[in-house]
Amino acid sequence: MKANMGTLDKVIRILVAIVIAVLYFTNQISGTTAIVLLILAGVFILTSFMSFCPLYLPFGISTKKKEK
Repeated sequence: MKANMGTLDKVIRILVAIVIAVLYFTNQISGTTAIVLLILAGVFILTSFMSFCPLYLPFGISTKKKEK
């Protein structure tokens, strides 16, 4: 897997995951919505640490800066 995520992309994903977790633990979201969003948050955290987003691959997207 070749890294295709830049630093800003990773930071945004982690922040979104934190917001989802806070909403869940403060009981602002619940039920099916909470489960779906928590799974999404987990995926965001996982892809951020791996620096690889599988959805970017088929579209040829890369937010990582080009090396010179």
